[in-house]
Amino acid sequence: MTNQRPPTDTRADRRRLDRNLAWAVVIMLVGVGGIAIGLTYGRTAVFLGVTCLAAGAAVFGLLWLILTLMEKWANR
Repeated sequence: MTNQRPPTDTRADRRRLDRNLAWAVVIMLVGVGGIAIGLTYGRTAVFLGVTCLAAGAAVFGLLWLILTLMEKWANR
């Protein structure tokens, strides 16, 4: 009996890795940045800092979405 493996879908793996890395960037930016702001400037500055960091994360997410859609459109 042969133990055949299903073919590896490297494109799906790469897409999953890209998505996970994008989430990691957003979490690090907002989470770690918010903690650093909190430790440096106190609780009152955290709200404004996290708001600005979230806006930066939104810009990053928008760029990632545009590039992902361009890649899907090009591979069509």
